[in-house]
Amino acid sequence: MDLNKQGTATLQRPASRVEITNAFLRSVYNWMAIGLGLTGVVSFALTYTSLKSLLFVGMGDTIIFTSLGQTTFLVTAIAQIALVFFLSFRIDRLSGSTATTLFMVYSVLMGAFLSFVLIRYSVGSVAQAFIASTGMFAGMSLYGLVTKRDLAGMGSFLFIGLIGLLIAMIVNLFMPSSMMTFIISLVGVGLFLGLTAYDTQLLKEMGESVPRDNETAVRRATIMGALRLYLDFINLFLFMLRLFGDRR
Repeated sequence: MDLNKQGTATLQRPASRVEITNAFLRSVYNWMAIGLGLTGVVSFALTYTSLKSLLFVGMGDTIIFTSLGQTTFLVTAIAQIALVFFLSFRIDRLSGSTATTLFMVYSVLMGAFLSFVLIRYSVGSVAQAFIASTGMFAGMSLYGLVTKRDLAGMGSFLFIGLIGLLIAMIVNLFMPSSMMTFIISLVGVGLFLGLTAYDTQLLKEMGESVPRDNETAVRRATIMGALRLYLDFINLFLFMLRLFGDRR
């Protein structure tokens, strides 16, 4: 209850479930954007500024990792996987601030890791892939928000597709094929576009049931939601870059 200037008591209208859901989704997208911003700053600094000399040595068309670069690549690759699993399986035991901090750390590590990918592509290719990925991600995320179709059935199909994609990428690593690389990239784009719509609808449903009186639970759900969409975008961007990017 609030008092207006005339001293009249007024009752505050409780927020509706729609308003609570919208607030939750805004928070998810905001944290996702912050994570992508951190990733972008770190990857840009290590790829396009003088800091890149710490990780890479250029010799004509060949790029060689320095000793620090090799160590950074291994550490960031392992640490990212460990953090994703830790957040996924321990999120219910973490405080809101700890979950947020770990997400920020993950975003920084991803930025360092991406520098080893971006260094092999022209700036124009990276920019084009980013813009295209942003538009496609936004479109599929919007679809996930507004569609009346239940996308839950897509979950198992997408999971099986990801397993198949991973196996194909491992095989292609040992038996390289330009045609297989093209097919893998094309399938990867399709899978992560589907995951974007699926995860968005899942988060919308999560926002409708999130406990409004438990700030810690809300923050945990927000961070996990931001991480899911963040990973969808990053993977979509990487496959778009592989599909259309011009290598240096």
